Amino acid sequence: MKQAPNKITKFMPVEHLDRIGETAVYYGFSPAKSPAITKADLEAARGVAEADFVDDETERHGKLPLYSEEKIALIRTYLEEGWSDRPQPVQIYLKDRCRRAAKAPAAKKAGGCHRYADLEILGASGPIAEATLIQAGRAMLAEEGHKDTAVEISSIGDRDSLARFNRELVDYYRKNVNGMTAECRQILKRDPFELLSSHDPSCKELNAGAPHSIDFLSEGSRRHLEEVLEYLEVLSVPYSLNNGLIGNRSYCTETVFAIVDANGSAKDCQRVLGIGVRYNGLAKRLNMKKDIQGVGLSLLIKGRSAKLRAPVKKIKRPIASFVQLGAESKLMSLQVVESLRQAKIPLYLSLSKDRLGAQVSTVEKYHTPYVIVMGKKEAMDKTAIVRRTDTYSQDVVLLSDLPSYMKRAERSFWKR
Repeated sequence: MKQAPNKITKFMPVEHLDRIGETAVYYGFSPAKSPAITKADLEAARGVAEADFVDDETERHGKLPLYSEEKIALIRTYLEEGWSDRPQPVQIYLKDRCRRAAKAPAAKKAGGCHRYADLEILGASGPIAEATLIQAGRAMLAEEGHKDTAVEISSIGDRDSLARFNRELVDYYRKNVNGMTAECRQILKRDPFELLSSHDPSCKELNAGAPHSIDFLSEGSRRHLEEVLEYLEVLSVPYSLNNGLIGNRSYCTETVFAIVDANGSAKDCQRVLGIGVRYNGLAKRLNMKKDIQGVGLSLLIKGRSAKLRAPVKKIKRPIASFVQLGAESKLMSLQVVESLRQAKIPLYLSLSKDRLGAQVSTVEKYHTPYVIVMGKKEAMDKTAIVRRTDTYSQDVVLLSDLPSYMKRAERSFWKR
């Protein structure tokens, strides 16, 4: 992998990127134009028209502005524009909401929330996708001044898990219907899942004894949630399980999570800052030719800093690719990425890939002058191997020293 320094430019042009989106780029997200929602997308969404809920007193009935037609438009774009031919998974940053086609009716505004940006990962089934979204989302929120954030998370599992939970939940509420207020009885008729996020005092007391969705997870779904939580623990992300966090059961699967302001009880402080859902199986349900694994995070804030919405015309070209080998290094990988992001060192990433061959092919495609390798031994020693791809010389570097080491390497490379 010989390099030709004089043919590599330090910056590369981009479209559809703003200052806040630069943070997402360090986590492997590429800026993209928001897909247009067509009339066909809206018609397809009619079959998945249930509401999304999150346990939050600051939002009217907990409804959040997440629309199934946006996910449908995204999946359709993935198929029509050949995103499936790109290295998988495809990670995109959308600074604007999905656009309405000329004759497509606008969606109703929900709950007073403000959509700020979206991060989407398509083609990844592993739990590191959720961890990447949460880590990138929290970093973006910190740039906006939300320094003290936490995660609330739940899982409705796969279709079989959800069916078991639904039966138990409905049975539980029907047995306790005499203790409900008239309003809660109406909610039960409309959607028993909405009761889980109700703030009616009688419902709150009743919900304390309600079944939990995580108690009905299949083995695969339980393992997926546990691995997501393991990433959060390694990243020192404060989290709690929230049984009232329920996504749209018509298209959501597995994990549902919210990034919240840890000081959200304070006056005039918005509590829910972002909501994330996984939507595996949506493409199959819509009879599309290819099933697509997907998970996304929508930030629901008012931007505090106008300068973070300023357009960015070019970004630094990564001089290094990151390769991780083994479960231990995979768990620590996002810590490495964050430390280098803070030092403004971008990387080419393939965190969702486990096989060495798949990661090496990515490295060869981008022809970076350096490769950072982290295996089981390095994870245990808290080190990384930094290898030059032109001379094959390498150094073993402590993770604590890696940002300064790569800063020097970057300066040296561009001076050639």
